[in-house]
Order: sequence, then structure tokens, then C-alpha cells
Amino acid sequence: MNLSSQQLQLIDPHGRRIHKLRVQLTDACNFRCFYCMPEKVKFTPPLELLTPLEFKAICSNLVELGIDEIRVSGGEPLVRSDFDEIIERLSRLPLCRLGLTTNGYFLQEKLAFLKQTSCRHINISLDSLREERFKAITKTSHFRTVYESAIKAKVMGFPIKINVVVLKGINDDEIFDFIKFSAQYQIEVRFLELIKIGPYYKTHSNFFISAQEMITTIEEKEKLYPQSVNSDSTSFNFLTESGGRIGFIASESQPFCGFCSRWRLTATGKLRACLMSEAGVNLRGVSKSEYPLLLKSALKMKPIERLPSLKQPMYQIGG
Repeated sequence: MNLSSQQLQLIDPHGRRIHKLRVQLTDACNFRCFYCMPEKVKFTPPLELLTPLEFKAICSNLVELGIDEIRVSGGEPLVRSDFDEIIERLSRLPLCRLGLTTNGYFLQEKLAFLKQTSCRHINISLDSLREERFKAITKTSHFRTVYESAIKAKVMGFPIKINVVVLKGINDDEIFDFIKFSAQYQIEVRFLELIKIGPYYKTHSNFFISAQEMITTIEEKEKLYPQSVNSDSTSFNFLTESGGRIGFIASESQPFCGFCSRWRLTATGKLRACLMSEAGVNLRGVSKSEYPLLLKSALKMKPIERLPSLKQPMYQIGG
């Protein structure tokens, strides 16, 4: 059976067109960021994860139906020994954009490979520019490796974004350091609100700082110039007077559910309609003929309003 967007349009009951897919390659990670993982963590056994062929088959079917952007994530996607094969297969799909979200630890050794693929847009998680603080947040001593990976990727011509989860009383005093970093290296920095997901969802308010609070702090020292973004963008962006390029992802205080265009595919083959909901449909081992019915069901699962919280840890969902 040939799938086509004429047979099934990925438009949900609220008129939102789904065309972006976050693909979790694994839930495993070599970092232990406290807001992402509980103290005792158990990762999915490798043999239970989708194979490169399964990723390609599922994503190919979804692309035939209208998905045109894919971003791979984890856990940490680069811990998979078959990462290269997965990316090579996804690179053959007719996509507008193929991207990667990573903690940056293994990135330098993969840059030459990535340069030969269509996976060019790289987001790097970096919550502090101070080595000891980075160690406290991630429980690793790999700050220099991550920092140098970002610079190297930029030098090699990759479009790079740095993702910073801003945590009150922990790293919120580094906002201007990141703006300076952005201006110096011409790398976009995005400040993320802490989402009410996972081990700290009950004590979320202890660490939460809103995007508007960050903007107010910045505007006390320098002018911000708003930049245009796509209507379904997760961030709203600015140029700073000092030459930095920054964005804010205000998932909690200014949710963008009404314009959301994303689905998530977990590393075990579940298609989730929303980051904040465990509702979804299984696509592993599913024939093409079954996709229309399953995806119609997934379209109905996507909430129009922000769900309050989720106990499931972030690493199990995919960044």
C-alpha cells in the first residue's frame, strides 16, 4: 500500500499540522543532570531499542505522510554504537531538516562524519560556563570537552544552538555570561524554562525562573531587538545590543500548545502525541496499511492546552 499525504493529512482536530518529529535513539545517557534523571536510574536494555532498519522504516512511513523535519535525541543519542548507521539511513529521507540534540561529549569525534550527512543542525545542552558548576549539575567533569565541541562545530560550519536550562539559585547568574559567549562566537543561545517533568516536578517552583524574569533582567543592562520566527517555533528570539543571538523557550509560563507541530517517537517505537502525556500509539512492527488508522488516533490524542505536569522522567521521553 502506498502512503501519501492525500490519503491522510497530519492535521489534528484543532487545525494544527504535524510536520516535525523528535526521534529518541535511546534513553541512556553518560551525564546525570539532576532535573532530568532520578538518583536511581534504569535504562532500557539495548536489545529492546529500535534497530537502524526499524527507525528508517517508521520514519520513512511518517515522511510519506507529511513529516518533513526530524531531530534525533536521547538520553544521549551518541552513546549508541550504531549511531552512524541510523543517521546515514535517516539522511536518505526527503527532509527539509535533519538535526541532532546532544550533550556534546562525543560530538567532536562525530563532526567529520556528520559533515558527510544531511544532519547539520546541532543543539548542544550546556547549562553552565563554569567548570565546577557544570560538574555539580551534570555529575561529570567533561565541561571542557563539551565547550570545545561547540566551538569546533561552529568553526566547521554547522548551525549550532546552545540550550541552557535556567535554574533559579543555581545558574541564573550566568545569563550575561552566555550572552557574551553568543556574541563572541556567534552561536545562538536558547534559555529554557525548567519543565514540570520528572523527579523534581513537585519541587519545581524551587528552581523555576520564567522567561519574562530573564528578559527583565537582561533589559536592565542592554536593549533587546525582537526577531521573527515561524509560527510553530518553540522559541521567541532576540538580538542583543552587544551582538548576542538569544532565544527563550517558555514552556511553562507561555506554552505554545496551540501552535505545536510535533510528535515524538520513543526509542522503543511508541509515537507520542505530546511531551507532557504518555498517550500514544505503537508503530513498532506495524505495517504501512495500519498507519492511517493509528495516526488518526494519535492526532486526536494531542491536547490543545498545556497539561500541568508529568511524573515520568525526561530521559525516558526524549529531548
